[in-house]
Amino acid sequence: METLDSIHKRASLKLRLTARPVEQEKIEKVLEAARVAPSARNKQPWRFIIVQDRNTIDEVVTKTFPDVNQPFKDASVLIFACGNPADDIISNGKEYYLFDLGLAMENMVLAATDMGLASHLMTGFDESAARAILGIPDEVRLVCCTPISYPAGDSYDEAAREKLGERTRKNLQEICYHEGWDKPYKW
Repeated sequence: METLDSIHKRASLKLRLTARPVEQEKIEKVLEAARVAPSARNKQPWRFIIVQDRNTIDEVVTKTFPDVNQPFKDASVLIFACGNPADDIISNGKEYYLFDLGLAMENMVLAATDMGLASHLMTGFDESAARAILGIPDEVRLVCCTPISYPAGDSYDEAAREKLGERTRKNLQEICYHEGWDKPYKW
């Protein structure tokens, strides 16, 4: 199944980005994957800002991203995910727009992976500075950003190989419970 393959192949490749232009049809497929994500009560609170201009990419990365994320300057596309809390529901103190944006962004990066494009979800940036550069209204939160780029090297698999080799995940026995908290799941 392609979805499961993309889930296992997805890697954060911020150090393997290139400025090689991504075809418009691929950008639209990535955005379409985000558009069809589920959301609480189908509110679809997400809005996306697609940045492709080299000067704007340089400005927003230089002025708003920490040093560790300066490699985002090499990307051909940056996509910023925004949401207005008033466009969604808050129930039991949970702001659903954040969860909904997470679902949309996951769809986005999986679609990018499926097409051999690099991505790297990131929330650590100066929201106020990015808001000013991108003209985001006060009531809208800038939640997340990802580059969408062709990876350096001959293929996505080549670019991701080292990163995936370093990645560790907890086993299912450490994260799954059966019939209640702290009761090991029976395998």
